[in-house]
Amino acid sequence: MRLATWNVNSIRTRVGRVVDFLERSGTDVLALQETKCRDDQFPEEAFHAAGYDVVHHGLSQWNGVAVVSRLPVSDVEVGFPGMPTWGEPAAAEARALGATVDGVRVWSLYVPNGRELDNPHYQYKLDWLAGLRTAAEGWLAADADAPIALVGDWNIAPRDEDVWDIAAFAGATHVSPAEREALAALTEAGFSDVTREHTPGAYTYWDYQRLRFPRNEGMRIDLVLGSPALAARVSGAHIDRDERKGKGASDHVPVVVDLG
Repeated sequence: MRLATWNVNSIRTRVGRVVDFLERSGTDVLALQETKCRDDQFPEEAFHAAGYDVVHHGLSQWNGVAVVSRLPVSDVEVGFPGMPTWGEPAAAEARALGATVDGVRVWSLYVPNGRELDNPHYQYKLDWLAGLRTAAEGWLAADADAPIALVGDWNIAPRDEDVWDIAAFAGATHVSPAEREALAALTEAGFSDVTREHTPGAYTYWDYQRLRFPRNEGMRIDLVLGSPALAARVSGAHIDRDERKGKGASDHVPVVVDLG
């Protein structure tokens, strides 16, 4: 199985690019984040024409997650157990969608941004990650051999080497100790980053501003965390940097993992 994840930054804007990527790359299952549309607005027809089924969770022009697959999809779950809420009135956002494909449990995740260190959204981000860690621990406690892929835009650079210049992030989110500790807690729960060893020095995101992409001033914030059973099946991985090129590109690129 070829599994990929991509923050597409509006599926209606980039549906053509996404379908082209699927066909060109031979991807079987693609987790999408930041689709930025309601369920009834998702352009399913283009994917069906290419031989893919779609499950999507979107509530508005913000957030939104999906799983696109040319293999049968089952056990679709919107949100993980105990997922924190946000807003007034408080409600669960469209940030997590689980589905089982060919025995692999895939979670498409769009972790809250955090905004600034003193912003309430930062604590929401930490709470959200803590909730995910608790849920993930529960999944492995129920079945230690379950192949589970936690994939998506984590809005965290796990190490200093995962940003072009750590000094430029002083006092900012995405690299703070608390965020990194929250992500590391998932490693302690049994999940491992299955792409790092295959993609040394590669980034997955470049801001649209200040010529970040031409200067390769990027960040590695799109990750695939695998349970022990999933990690044991990884035969390779790559980051499709070329998808950041050309007109109408997302500011993120696909991260691709091959499972044996």
